[in-house]
Amino acid sequence: MGLTGTVELPLHAGGVPRWLISRMTRLAKGVLTIMVDEHGVDEVLKRFSDPLWFQAFSCVLGFDWNSSGTTTVTCAVVKSVLANENLGLKMAGGKGLKSLQTLKELDVLGEELNLATGSVEGLKKASRLSAKVDNAAVQDGYSIYHHVILVCKHGHWAVVQQGMNVKEVAARRYHWLSTRLKSFVNEPHSGIIGDRGHNYVLDMTAEESEACRRVCVDVAVEGPVKALRLLREAKARVKGPLDAWLEVKGKVEPPPHYRFAPDSFNWEVLKRCYELKPGNYEELLQVHGLGPATIRGLALIAELIYGERPSWKDPVKYSFAFGGKDGIPYPVNRRSMDEAISFLQDALESAELGSKEKLLALKRLQGLVVRLPP
Repeated sequence: MGLTGTVELPLHAGGVPRWLISRMTRLAKGVLTIMVDEHGVDEVLKRFSDPLWFQAFSCVLGFDWNSSGTTTVTCAVVKSVLANENLGLKMAGGKGLKSLQTLKELDVLGEELNLATGSVEGLKKASRLSAKVDNAAVQDGYSIYHHVILVCKHGHWAVVQQGMNVKEVAARRYHWLSTRLKSFVNEPHSGIIGDRGHNYVLDMTAEESEACRRVCVDVAVEGPVKALRLLREAKARVKGPLDAWLEVKGKVEPPPHYRFAPDSFNWEVLKRCYELKPGNYEELLQVHGLGPATIRGLALIAELIYGERPSWKDPVKYSFAFGGKDGIPYPVNRRSMDEAISFLQDALESAELGSKEKLLALKRLQGLVVRLPP
């Protein structure tokens, strides 16, 4: 299962005026109602897990095609609509402190959707693991500050979360879908979209990182004393901030701070690993307190001591950049975008909305098309 995209957007400050939120809510209600009636709740989840469709949907509601608010405000509007409508769909989480309430909200949503206790616990696991993966297993310099999980009456889910890179003044969006998910740690995303690729991205979820993941687990369960000895041995084989490890000698730009090898491990975390004995990388990520530095250290050991190299390729797949004729880092999937636009056009035309609202929404949708590269 491959990625379909990560969204990278410039950060836009300021609030959204009340009149716009009101119009966005009416539009979202109309489109979502038609989608559920015509295609069912699972199709709605599928669409939200597609970063290109999500981008088009945000434009319909009233956002600029490349605004970071396409994630935070759009999800807030959708969450509000679903809370007040009986569509068989609910959303938990949000931006900042609201994201920390996700697990509590899932208990409430489980009752509203009449889900079994086991299903709710599965949703909590999905929420925790998806956030942990994009914060720590995929180390691209973006810290997650927005996380929502969209749940349907069948217990299926989609996650939309966004990370911030303060230095780049940009946001990056990650999409997940349960019905396509085969593993939380091996090519798990249904989408990641961006306008550029980055160097030094440690992607422990890549297919090519599989052997490295296995070694990391083996080292972690050996205990902190041996792990620390192996870390020191690995660091002795490179000089400076991992230039030899990353094979970037001769480059002017040094690796960003989050690429440096850790000076030491978190002893308490490695002690927990030794006691809990995680059997695979997914279980390893669920060990309380395991963070990016420990993950980097284990990956360093896996490669330099045991010869199992992790992936350092940015998992971004699609680009909205239109300055380069070669579509760097990747061209937009025009076929998928055309399908998303056609789907939304049909939904808008069928929705119970005023003619003026429909016309403006369709114009915004068309505005996205003309900005995409040919």
